[in-house]
Amino acid sequence: MTVIHVPGSKSVTARALFLAAAANGTSTLLRPLSSDDTEGFAAGLTGLGYDVVREADRWTIEGRPSGPAATDADIYCRDGATTARFLPTLAAAGASGSYRFDASAQMRRRPLAPLTEALRTLGVDLHHEEAEGHHPLRITAAGIKGGELTLDAGQSSQYLTALLMLGPLTETGLRITVTDLVSAPYIEITLAMMRSFGVEVTRGGPDNAVFTVPPGGYRATTYAVEPDASTASYFFAAAALTGQEVTVPGLGKNALQGDLRFVDVLRRMGAEVHTSAESTTVRSTGTLRGLTVNMRDISDTMPTLAAIAPYASGPVRIEDVGNTRVKECDRLEACAGNLRRMGITVATGPDWIEIRPGTPKAAGIATHGDHRIVMSFAVAALRTPGISYDDPGCVRKTFPRFHEVFADFAKPTS
Repeated sequence: MTVIHVPGSKSVTARALFLAAAANGTSTLLRPLSSDDTEGFAAGLTGLGYDVVREADRWTIEGRPSGPAATDADIYCRDGATTARFLPTLAAAGASGSYRFDASAQMRRRPLAPLTEALRTLGVDLHHEEAEGHHPLRITAAGIKGGELTLDAGQSSQYLTALLMLGPLTETGLRITVTDLVSAPYIEITLAMMRSFGVEVTRGGPDNAVFTVPPGGYRATTYAVEPDASTASYFFAAAALTGQEVTVPGLGKNALQGDLRFVDVLRRMGAEVHTSAESTTVRSTGTLRGLTVNMRDISDTMPTLAAIAPYASGPVRIEDVGNTRVKECDRLEACAGNLRRMGITVATGPDWIEIRPGTPKAAGIATHGDHRIVMSFAVAALRTPGISYDDPGCVRKTFPRFHEVFADFAKPTS
């Protein structure tokens, strides 16, 4: 059995940074993810005037319930979607100040409109400097009263997360009615983490789609960041593909992250899965069945499944993943193009991909600068040696040591 210690969750670390910055007092984050995305988020907080001290396994943040200490700042969000969506929302709640936010070319292409329109509805003075609904943008903060919103979160659950976390910083709180929601488990992460920082959101109405967020702010706390379930998917898939056994500590029955449900997909394909209070183990004979699966709630793991799909005994059809077209790249087409380059028959539609069984051949993978494309096809390389990548270093976004750790995992045991 191989035990893999996966780095901290990107999603949890980003939320914890926002909540700690907004809280009353000093918060300590234990085992946060240290990667380009999260370091960019922390650097953005520092640029806004928050006091952030980063040590090896703990980050300490001095909260500022009144908002940024800086009254003028120009923040570069790098490639980070959470940084690019959460930091402007945090800054907007400040009592005063003018803040400009920009991001990489990749992040500039990704949509922001549902979030920025919601902020405007709440009275925020917000201006997109170039393309409407995209970075760069400027916010002039003057506090937010609160009120009612209707939000379409069908492109990204991060829009809703940003507004939920904003709610306690408003004068009267927020009541958000959601008309569409993708990646719903990420909202459960948000609600659980807000609870840890002292805020209870109530949910009700038709289809449980109305979120009521009280005012009153957050309490500082010490918060332990659990391992990243999306990152763990590559090691679980590797075990299923190669007939090995892998255990990931720290992702047990009470894990916050919905992407741990990827192991249920592997179970349907024939792998054996055991989840205890403290860890999850996947073991397999290396023989996988085809299946049709809806991955709307765990769409970040779609590329992981796509990369191992050709090795299954029957077709693999992944449905309801249209939102993956507006991630770091169009992941649906990126997976399809790379699989075709490997000699595999693939069909796609607006929100689905179907992959036929085959014998993949080694090829150069077009990564599109997307960390998840690299890490997913690294799993395929365990059965198809010789795969290469045009930008292997883009894994620094979430797992800078991925290639080193994965190479150790892939070494034959004597």
